[in-house]
Amino acid sequence: MPSAPTREGPRVNEEIRVPQVRLIDEAGEMIGIMSTRDALNKAFSAGLDLLEISPTAVPPVVKILDYGKFKYEQQKKKNEARKKQKVIEIKEVKVRPGTGEHDFQTKLKAIQSFLEDGDKVKISLRFKGREMAHQELGIKMMERIRAEVEEKAKIEQMPKLENRQMLMVLAPR
Repeated sequence: MPSAPTREGPRVNEEIRVPQVRLIDEAGEMIGIMSTRDALNKAFSAGLDLLEISPTAVPPVVKILDYGKFKYEQQKKKNEARKKQKVIEIKEVKVRPGTGEHDFQTKLKAIQSFLEDGDKVKISLRFKGREMAHQELGIKMMERIRAEVEEKAKIEQMPKLENRQMLMVLAPR
């Protein structure tokens, strides 16, 4: 059984060291099984390269093509895939147990816009001084936020208390 390529990418031309190969010409037509030397001669006579497409097949499948153009196309596909990738950021919104109604609405709009952009939102509610004695106010605030954004977001992390801070993470639906 021939081994898979050891270097990066497929084997080309003289790197193909198997006695026989299954050849596909530049038009994509299956020519058949022939010796590697004959396949190389056909490729060179066409002014192109011999590229190993399927090294694990028996015999390996090779194709006659322009290797430089092939590499360029592969790079283009990779760049295109990278462009389509969305990096999910975690945005943070800070609230307090006594946040006023207008401020609450403003922060709610920010949360909703972050979710619409596809970002996760971490809501941190900080308790100061004697507010720790009234944690139920913090829980009410978190519940209110959750109820307001229920159709746009799912809760990734339920509200939990860490020291003097309550955290909740929302992810877009």
